[in-house]
Amino acid sequence: MVKGYEFEADRFVIFEPEELKALQESPSHTIDIVAFVPTPSVDPVFYDKAYFLAPDKRGAKPYNLLMAAMRESGRSALAKWAWKGKQYVVQVRPGEDGLVLQQLLYADEVRSMKELDIEKVQVSDAELKLAMQLIDQISTDTYDPTLFEDEEKKRILAAIDEKIAGKQIVAQEPKEPQAGAQVIDLMEALRASLGASAKAAPASAKTGKPSKAEPVGKPAKAEKAPRGVAKPEPEAVPAAAARKGAARAARAQEDDAPVAAPIARARARK
Repeated sequence: MVKGYEFEADRFVIFEPEELKALQESPSHTIDIVAFVPTPSVDPVFYDKAYFLAPDKRGAKPYNLLMAAMRESGRSALAKWAWKGKQYVVQVRPGEDGLVLQQLLYADEVRSMKELDIEKVQVSDAELKLAMQLIDQISTDTYDPTLFEDEEKKRILAAIDEKIAGKQIVAQEPKEPQAGAQVIDLMEALRASLGASAKAAPASAKTGKPSKAEPVGKPAKAEKAPRGVAKPEPEAVPAAAARKGAARAARAQEDDAPVAAPIARARARK
């Protein structure tokens, strides 16, 4: 096996292990600070791996002094760090109990959001107000990582226990992803999230169409009423309409009587 770089179609430059080793960054046990910047100025999109920093022997005093100064100033350190043959740009910031070394990605390793060509749409004051109410309802002041669990890890551990017990694991058929996202009415979705979707129910009842806040799916088919059975009338029905409805029901029963009788006799013979 050899290592190389394809600079043209089917044309490679080959590197020997000694040549690659000569290109590696010399390892260093120091972290060279180049600047102090406001801690929030580093966009988390550039975050890669994080490491905890601890002082060497007799280094506790400068370690704690640096941590206290960064906390007081609200700034963190940008530094260079050589590790495993590669040089990294890192952020050293004060954590709860010590310093954290945050490995950062280089600029060419992160895509620009402009490449996505996201459409800019104006939102109304009413939409913004509803969205702010929703945020206020489920807002917390701190992040507690213990509130979240790795569900996939739990499933794997449960499957391991079943395997140990001698049970056979049956794989479930993967669910096909939906072809497209559901298009919803933003205001209706916000109202539904705030528990106010009931106000939209009378309007949808008049048209016979499902409310926009309701989940999209196939509507349930209305069951056909059996022949000879009159459809229920609304409670508040004018007298003239009630008489016409009663007449229709009577005619329907007369029309259906010859049909219903033979069916009953056929079932009796069986």
